[in-house]
Amino acid sequence: MSLLTVGVSHRTAPVALLERCAMAAGDVVTALRDLVAGPHVREAIVLATCNRVEVFAEVDRFHGGVVEVSRVLARQAGATVEELSPYVTMHYEDQAVAHLFTVAAGLDSMVVGETQVLGQLRAAYALAQDEGTVGRALHPVAQRALRVGKRVHAETGIDRAGASLVSVSLDRAEDRLGSLRGRPALVVGAGSMGALAATTLAHRGAAVTVSSRTTAAHAERLAGSVGRRVAALADLPAELAAADVLVTCTGASGPVVGTEVVARAVTGRPDRPLIIVDLALPRDVEPGVAAIPGVHVVDLALLQGERQAEGGAIAGSVAADDVTAARDLIDTELALLRAERHAAVVAPTVSALRSQAAEVVDAELLRLAGRLPDLDARARAEVTRTVHRVVDKLLHEPTVRVKELAGTPGGTDYAGALRALFGLGLAA
Repeated sequence: MSLLTVGVSHRTAPVALLERCAMAAGDVVTALRDLVAGPHVREAIVLATCNRVEVFAEVDRFHGGVVEVSRVLARQAGATVEELSPYVTMHYEDQAVAHLFTVAAGLDSMVVGETQVLGQLRAAYALAQDEGTVGRALHPVAQRALRVGKRVHAETGIDRAGASLVSVSLDRAEDRLGSLRGRPALVVGAGSMGALAATTLAHRGAAVTVSSRTTAAHAERLAGSVGRRVAALADLPAELAAADVLVTCTGASGPVVGTEVVARAVTGRPDRPLIIVDLALPRDVEPGVAAIPGVHVVDLALLQGERQAEGGAIAGSVAADDVTAARDLIDTELALLRAERHAAVVAPTVSALRSQAAEVVDAELLRLAGRLPDLDARARAEVTRTVHRVVDKLLHEPTVRVKELAGTPGGTDYAGALRALFGLGLAA
């Protein structure tokens, strides 16, 4: 069994393709079930965010696992595996674990150091647990990845940047409008991204209105948490006419904000621009909106273009030293997990060796009791202790060393040598 990562992300795929691959919660559940129903995938976690859809899996065959995961992703995108393959990235074994840790730390995000992906990974892991698609292989890896993300944000300076897609997008809005203090802003979407948008806008002094596409209660809770008001989605035209900024981040499968609605909203305000921040995947805003005079759209495609122009992720104010410190921490955690996994591989051999030794000692002591029936209890107890001490001392060095050596390249071969030398009869 081996760890495998297969997926598409902002690093390799255009936003148009990411939109096609995007998964709502129901799609993720379907994908998880389909993955483990196949012959090669034993465990799976699906991480679906606004700039990546990746599967972390435990597979029994590398090529079979890649094919099965690729088929699920291609079906979601409405494409063939061949059409999707130029944009797919894959990692295997230690590289797969390293990639997951890097994602959890926010170092593989469109905005370096953003924290939201850690919560998204936690939710993806919880959903996989609910569906029963994580087991002995992925549990420790996912838990370690969450630990890595928390440590990176707690022990390095990455959090000082406060970087996220929301904050970077609102920076673009302020480039056009100036300060957002006192400006009316509308947030459509009351999920985790909507909550982050509303909170960030409130911290910047904007007058926030919240609207939910699905449940008014969600919008009311969010508005209450930031001390702002709620609007029904049916009031979108009037709210847009009054707003300077719209942030939309729903889970809809198609556009929520139409070209005609926006065009009417900005009629009669030629000197007052409207900034629309679309952080949804698929996009909430119809493409034609960007062509309306006075309307400026900031979306994932724009941010992706900026990232490519800058030759990497949008780093904001994250210092290079903080990124280096985060990568060093990831390397440390990788080494610890690798040692634990290798130790787990040799553990059955060590257990079998000690069990075999115990059986031999018990058999010999029983034979001694038959040969020396008159041996008094005190002497018998001393003989028993002495024999056990001798065996423990003889086994101590090989069992300790095989655990230590398991963490070195080819170290599990030493467990195989023990099995052969002592005839333990365990499968390699």
